[in-house]
Amino acid sequence: MRQPGYLDKREERSMADKPEDLPLDRVQVKKAVEALQAFLKTKSTPDSLLLDESQHLSLLFTLWKIPKQAQTIRIPLPHGIRTEADEVCLFTRDEPNMTPDQTQRFYKKLLTERGVKNITEVIPYKTLRTEYKPFEAKRRLLGNFDMFLSDDRIRRLLSSHIGKHFYERKKEPLSLNLQSKKLALDIQRTIQGTTISISKKGCCCMARVAHSGMAADEIAENIDSAVSTIVTKLRMKGPLIKIIHLKSQSSVALPIYTSNLSNLTLIEETQKEARAAMDAKKNASKQKSAKKEQKSTEKNSGAEGEEEIPQLVPIVTPRKKAKLEKPTKKGLVKVPKPTGGKKGIKGNITKKAAKRPKQNMKRKVPKS
Repeated sequence: MRQPGYLDKREERSMADKPEDLPLDRVQVKKAVEALQAFLKTKSTPDSLLLDESQHLSLLFTLWKIPKQAQTIRIPLPHGIRTEADEVCLFTRDEPNMTPDQTQRFYKKLLTERGVKNITEVIPYKTLRTEYKPFEAKRRLLGNFDMFLSDDRIRRLLSSHIGKHFYERKKEPLSLNLQSKKLALDIQRTIQGTTISISKKGCCCMARVAHSGMAADEIAENIDSAVSTIVTKLRMKGPLIKIIHLKSQSSVALPIYTSNLSNLTLIEETQKEARAAMDAKKNASKQKSAKKEQKSTEKNSGAEGEEEIPQLVPIVTPRKKAKLEKPTKKGLVKVPKPTGGKKGIKGNITKKAAKRPKQNMKRKVPKS
């Protein structure tokens, strides 16, 4: 019999492979939102009330484990989180056969024709490279605007020109398709939505979902849609989110969701299975290497055991006769002269002829 509240291993594995459905308590979320709004009202000053300054409300996610890949998720929200006072900048590409001023006027006309009213400034790519090259100009550009958009045709070129401060302040440009037929709707969704950057260096990440000037019901709906989008788009297996907090810029973090502790045992089991799989792979590789070494040793021993057959080398006869060594003076032996015979006489005659001096012979010239 299975105790109530516990799952079989098969069911746990199937739940680990699928993205979990976070059962957010709407009542608890609304209570946290109202408590946070009440706290911010007590901390507000008369000057902030006159200026209608609102603080950002963000969700702080704590994951069960550190992600293996960095990821940026776009989150569409049912209620916009940006006010009309927020300024948005758009980076565009350089149109052929146009100056930067002509390109700027061309895209401003395009936006007005499509009914886009949220973008306050258009900066061509050439203007960004020339006028905003100094460090101070980049910092000024970063402080003047609340959000940056870019044409998707030049998005990959911007990282080397805008600098690292855009990424540190989480104001990196979001790409858009300016050739889209629903350009106004795409820009509206991008501006009124939000993003979350998931790093592989830690298990915490934050997403802006509302501001303090919104109603409590609107904030609760934004929180619900943001959580569901993150759970479906997060590239991780098994239990994903451990704790979710709601906080403002100057308040403490209020917990609105806490995961079940049974997920901890599930994570430990998955880690053990992963370690066992790694050990099995290592053992298999070791066995393969041992078999290869054994085969190589057997081959070497078999080759040594066989008798070596001597190779037949052909005998090369020298073409030229070897030079005889000259005998030394000590080794000379006197040979007796031949006493008779024709050979001896001829030899004496040739020697005598060789010793005779040559006589000057006159050539006889025949008389004519």
